[in-house]
Amino acid sequence: MSKLLPNLLLTILIISLEKTSAHQKFREYYHWNLLDYAFPSLEEKLNAILTRKFIPENNLPVGIEVWGDKIFITVPRWREGIPSTLNYVTINDFVQESFKSPLLIPYPDLKSNEAGNCRDGLTTVYRIKADQCNRLWVLDTGTFGIESTTQNLCPYTLKIFDLKTDRIIRKYELHPEDIRETTFIANIAVDIGRNCEDAYAYMSDELGYGLIVYSWEHHKSWRFSHPFFNPDPVAGNFTIDGFNFQWDTEGIFSMVLSLPQGDGHKILFFNPLASYREFAVSTKILRDETKVNNSYNDFIALNERGKNSHITAKVMDEYGVEFFTLIDINAIGCWYSGYPYATNFFKVLHRDDKNLIFPSDLKIDRKRNLWVISDRMSNFLYRGLNPTEVNFRILFAPINDLIQNTVCGIY
Repeated sequence: MSKLLPNLLLTILIISLEKTSAHQKFREYYHWNLLDYAFPSLEEKLNAILTRKFIPENNLPVGIEVWGDKIFITVPRWREGIPSTLNYVTINDFVQESFKSPLLIPYPDLKSNEAGNCRDGLTTVYRIKADQCNRLWVLDTGTFGIESTTQNLCPYTLKIFDLKTDRIIRKYELHPEDIRETTFIANIAVDIGRNCEDAYAYMSDELGYGLIVYSWEHHKSWRFSHPFFNPDPVAGNFTIDGFNFQWDTEGIFSMVLSLPQGDGHKILFFNPLASYREFAVSTKILRDETKVNNSYNDFIALNERGKNSHITAKVMDEYGVEFFTLIDINAIGCWYSGYPYATNFFKVLHRDDKNLIFPSDLKIDRKRNLWVISDRMSNFLYRGLNPTEVNFRILFAPINDLIQNTVCGIY
């Protein structure tokens, strides 16, 4: 019986992941065929096009964050022609069809997004996080290109903005001992403790297979290594929108923090991108620099989700419900963290094989709406995009509507 149970649970998840929600609850808020930007003047825009500083078809949005009336959107410099890597658009109560594709506004301005300006500029940003202290945590990788074309123009640097003044209030350059030859850090989780000074950032080294911790209070960083950060060799095969490819070297990527536990600390849930399994570790361990070389048994392996369950991003609401992307099946799923991490407690909330191709990132706003960006990333990288059709979308849904009458609807 014990041997049959894991296979039965796996079958249950595979079946559930193949079902499409009967009632689609996400609504499209913005969409773009190709991205465009709010340049200071038409002359500057034309000059950017002529000098190939702006090549519309080379721009891909990958990360979002929602704060106030802003939706932040990141555009990595994988190819030439990206004028700004950190941008925003505004949330309006009434969005007319003619304004469904707004210009991206560079944040805090265009000059601050100058590639290769290691002191004052932003070169390439992927994931960002706004905290409850009205700060925007931005990790600038300092890179241009992707995979074999990658160039390190600047060091990896944390830049934290005051969202009320739009000014950088803290910069921290990662130390050489934080970095490996293969390092690629794209994701960040932010942990606020007893006050705004008691803050930590956790940064996942996807290709160097490590986790870097930064302490705001002590203004220093340290690096954890663990086999759980590595990709699973049997989970590196992807098929998205009918196209098959391999991301078999992609390690620790997506991260989310739990609610505070009995000891006051949280649990960091994480997964390698090339994996169907979830892992966990207490922030009590991560916050302790002395545990770097003595924490192997403090990391926990949870259950597998089953096939077709690669995750790029996850968030958790104030009740402990986790929402996550399922890029293989163009879907958003959920799990209530008060239940075991097991397939019978997962739910596919929304699947859309047209509007949700490659859901790259998702965030929760203060009104309890779940926001998702889909960007056809795999098409962009390997097949190209059709500029005459919609390629990028931002969708949203009230959380209560999403989880009502589901295994995640615990309130």
